[in-house]
Amino acid sequence: MKKKLCNMQLAQKGRRKKLANIDAKEYSTKPSTTKSRLSWLWSEYSVIIAFIVIFIASAILNPRFMDLNNQLNILMQVSIIGIIAMGMTVVMLSGGIDLSVGSVLALAGVISVLALNASGSILVGIFTALLVGSFAGFLNGLMVAKGRIASFIATLGMMAGARSIALYIADGGSVSGEVAGFTAISNSDLWIFDVPVIIFLAMTAAVFVIMHKTRFGRYVYALGSNEKAALLSAIRVDRIKIGVYTLIGSLVGIAAVIETSRLNSISSSSSGAQYELDAIAAVIIGGTRMTGGRGKIIGTLFGVLILGILNNMMNLMNVSPYLQGFVKGLIIIIAVVFQKRE
Repeated sequence: MKKKLCNMQLAQKGRRKKLANIDAKEYSTKPSTTKSRLSWLWSEYSVIIAFIVIFIASAILNPRFMDLNNQLNILMQVSIIGIIAMGMTVVMLSGGIDLSVGSVLALAGVISVLALNASGSILVGIFTALLVGSFAGFLNGLMVAKGRIASFIATLGMMAGARSIALYIADGGSVSGEVAGFTAISNSDLWIFDVPVIIFLAMTAAVFVIMHKTRFGRYVYALGSNEKAALLSAIRVDRIKIGVYTLIGSLVGIAAVIETSRLNSISSSSSGAQYELDAIAAVIIGGTRMTGGRGKIIGTLFGVLILGILNNMMNLMNVSPYLQGFVKGLIIIIAVVFQKRE
């Protein structure tokens, strides 16, 4: 009997220890669960949180920031970079990069204005810009996919080549449009929004649908995550790469039309300068990984808006334009550091 009582007491002690351990585990998992939820919230919505913080800080620092005309001006200023950034997002999701967007914009603008003046048709000018941009992107895709050239090198060569051709055609100067009504593309509005803003939002919606609702978009994500696995999954990787660069070329052609129409002219030397830096900065701020495979179009949209707000605030606070490039470079570095920590 004594042995049985001892055994029962030992069993009860063991059960109490197990229950205590279970309670301790449940108690200890609560903070870790909260921490994981916060980390997930930050990783998924960090760009939106950053946008809200910067927006509120800007409103506090300068009352003129909240003026409706200023807000609409920010949207107008980011429309061209925003269109290019959407295409850059697709390229970077595939694991590549495009450094030629600014030079291709200048080339497409110069050739489209010449076609516009020669034909007298606005539609011909628009179609020419789209054709030149798409063809340049197609060539980039061929070099990357078929030539096995690193995207950095291939697009760097296109950047130099496209700018040189634009300078040669325009004799190093500007080309002006001679057809009435062409400037209406960038200088008209619908309700309170300028047409370039509407085009920017429409292109954002279109790229969002392509990347999140189509097979092409899924293949781009697969390619950026693991190219070898994509090949083993019977994905035509070469075609996807060519399609990715052709897509960004088409978007650059649209941006060239807006840029040219705004002032009814295009400069072969300065138009599109450093647009690749702004586009890449917006994409990285939006959370897209440099290595590809992870990122969102909505993130890029907020990244573009953050850049626009920062540029606007630096102008309102009379910060030297020579320092604005430094701020953009610093933002890129900080964004990459945060990505590595995740």
